[in-house]
Amino acid sequence: MCRFLAYSGEPVFLSDLVCAPTHSLVHQSLHADEGKTETNGDGFGIGWYAERPEPGVYRDISPAWSDENLVNLCGQVRARTFFAHVRASTGTATARANCHPFAYGRHLFMHNGQIGGYHRIKRRLEALIPDAFYDHRRGSTDSEAIFLLALANGLAEDPVGAMARTLKSVRDLMDAANVCEPLRFTALLTDGETLTAYRWACDGRPPSLYYREGPGGIVVVSEPIDGCREGWQIVPKGATLRARHGTATVVDVPERTRAAA
Repeated sequence: MCRFLAYSGEPVFLSDLVCAPTHSLVHQSLHADEGKTETNGDGFGIGWYAERPEPGVYRDISPAWSDENLVNLCGQVRARTFFAHVRASTGTATARANCHPFAYGRHLFMHNGQIGGYHRIKRRLEALIPDAFYDHRRGSTDSEAIFLLALANGLAEDPVGAMARTLKSVRDLMDAANVCEPLRFTALLTDGETLTAYRWACDGRPPSLYYREGPGGIVVVSEPIDGCREGWQIVPKGATLRARHGTATVVDVPERTRAAA
């Protein structure tokens, strides 16, 4: 499983959260505490919003703990909203195109989880993505496929309902293929203004997700970056966190689309 971090609020340097804390994301790339694996060395990525509506993105296959360019870039970039992700592959290739976050227009998306039996439904899942969105597929991950299908299902207008409908379609494919492994989906989406954090799983065991609100903004993480849980709140299982202008609200998944939650 992967580790990630998102921030939205008053502009700060990326290094303040990605590199500097005791249990920073860079540290977690080598020594994660709550992930399925301790090491997340299959690449990294950052995405940030500055003066333009579309985000900037930097991704590479180097482990985050050994990439000087990442540290230097984070020390120079100040942003009001940004994503950072360190990857532990669940079976797809270690390639730049498979590193998170994924970008489409104004949107950034990153994922920590898995589609059980993905290799058995990959072709059918990709067939559900309309050509206009499939033309933007660059990698081979389940995460990117979910993102593009969700965009086609109206993600920009309805982040919770569209994602729930998308994962219901994925679950239907898994059931048809007699896949027994779970669908686990802890993910983050933003358009630069609103942050949406999902913590869903069909078996009730979604990957960890925490958030902390402060006077300057909100931080959402896979695991606390200061090495302790004090001051952090857990996003409940099966819930979604929505944040805008530093204020967070936890909402439930729509009842009609609960197949993945």
